[in-house]
Amino acid sequence: MRRKWNRWTFTLAPLYVFTLLFVVGPLLYMVAISFASNKEGYGVIWRFTAENYKKIFDPVYLETFRQSLKLAFTSALSIMLLGYPFGYFMARLNSRWKNRLMLLLLIPFWVNSLIRLYGWIIILQTKGALNGVLLNLGLIEEPLKMLYSYPAVLLGMIYTLLPFMILSVYSSAEKMDWSLVEAARDLGANEIQAFCSVTFKMTLPGLLSGMILTFIPSMGLFFIADILGGNKIVLVGSLIQDQMTRGSNWPFAAALAVALTILTTLIIYLYRRITHVSELEGLY
Repeated sequence: MRRKWNRWTFTLAPLYVFTLLFVVGPLLYMVAISFASNKEGYGVIWRFTAENYKKIFDPVYLETFRQSLKLAFTSALSIMLLGYPFGYFMARLNSRWKNRLMLLLLIPFWVNSLIRLYGWIIILQTKGALNGVLLNLGLIEEPLKMLYSYPAVLLGMIYTLLPFMILSVYSSAEKMDWSLVEAARDLGANEIQAFCSVTFKMTLPGLLSGMILTFIPSMGLFFIADILGGNKIVLVGSLIQDQMTRGSNWPFAAALAVALTILTTLIIYLYRRITHVSELEGLY
């Protein structure tokens, strides 16, 4: 028994060391800096203060959080409406078409995300490909100003995060026991009733996982807002970057990061509670 314990300790020790050094350590350091005072020019003064957290409640910064939450909810909802049907029907295809669609989903990950976003600039700009097509079709009389706007940022979020929703829903739908749907149909349920009572409940964990994988990153992917929004859309991530570079206010940036971490932790906690309840309902 002692030999087995020593073997497991030796095997797991690198994992614990890595977690402490590169996860717990930086988090604790970030929390410590958030309670420090800012030093003129560069650095921090290790004098305890809660002013950094009080500053977050300034209307300007609260508006930034509101805008970030608004964009996160809008993008997550849009991604859900697009990704859930795609992942569901993808799971019902034969293996050949599943592999083809899976390859198409994974190809964008082979290209740097910044390069892909700059590709959208070429498409959305005034003299871009999209305006050219719309003008040639006679659908518009003058080029639309799509770039550096809220819809452009939303489109970038959807494009970047949509595969995560599709893969999450696909993973749940592929593991589903389709005989339960057939049993519901045999008992008199129509297609919509069978979907709502069986299919949707069994794929709900995948849908919620996809929502988490799309909602949380959309609050911090500031480079999408910078590239496609032209600094007109300010997210919490953009604010943190600005405070650490141009503002040189590391304690306030750390306080913003802690607040964002707490917010995302609450969202994950709610997700765990919802999935736990749905699993219990599935047992009965």
